[in-house]
Amino acid sequence: MPRETFDTISGSTSFTAILGDPVEHSLSPAMHNAAYAELGLDRRYLAFRVAPENLRTALRAIPALGIRGINLTVPHKIAAARIIPHLSREAGLLGAVNCVVSRGGRLFGDNTDARGLERDLRRIGGALAEQRVIVIGAGGAAASAVLAAIRVRAVEITIVNRTASRGHALKRRFSELLRTIAIDARDLDALQDRDLLRDAACVINATSMGLTTRDFAPLDYAATPRDCFFYDLLYAPKLTAFLSPAARARRPYSDGAGMLVAQGELAFRLFNGVAPPPGVMRRALNLKLGRDS
Repeated sequence: MPRETFDTISGSTSFTAILGDPVEHSLSPAMHNAAYAELGLDRRYLAFRVAPENLRTALRAIPALGIRGINLTVPHKIAAARIIPHLSREAGLLGAVNCVVSRGGRLFGDNTDARGLERDLRRIGGALAEQRVIVIGAGGAAASAVLAAIRVRAVEITIVNRTASRGHALKRRFSELLRTIAIDARDLDALQDRDLLRDAACVINATSMGLTTRDFAPLDYAATPRDCFFYDLLYAPKLTAFLSPAARARRPYSDGAGMLVAQGELAFRLFNGVAPPPGVMRRALNLKLGRDS
């Protein structure tokens, strides 16, 4: 399909989409549609605001409508894992689903978040093998961060959360993978523990702090090594409340835009059976964020 006719939709156009509440802020349509245009595919990626009480109904409609694939964002990822009968091993381990496809009328759920973060951490080039990683949070995003840290061969992972018991629950979820990895869980006071921070190779924010609040929890950035990498799963045109102090402390940092691209590329292949053209989704996201490609 010529790129100049991409704005037309016909009865032969097929669809993928993202479901969330809210969803108006999502940049996934820009990324996926840029890849469709580049490949000349008669497909579109849409965004639907779906209230939590309507999620089950929306998911059941996927086979009937012939939708090729669905992404899920907040607040639906954990709920979908309880609704969808067939889960990938990774979605089951994380207890969350961010991709849904229909195969022969049956729904299958997967999760590309941990693989997306792993890809971005490796792209950035942080040397995390045999190192300590601190993960802030204990929800679904934190679970993805812990799994990514395991896969980049971190040997010590500290889960820091407002409620330490939730961190311990997250630790137990990964018990089968912990033969060569030490994981502990602590409350937010750990972010000012200089003995902990001085050995950190990477600190990952997997919470919404700074998005739903003006400030981030007190963290002693100066106590970390000068090459300690600060990674925020949140992304925005400007530095987040978690990353601004890291920049002032002259520590390397990145937001979650790269993870969004990487998990989106994985989802695109799952939905369409073909990889997106290299760099297209990243350029589309950067354009939306006002960044250089």
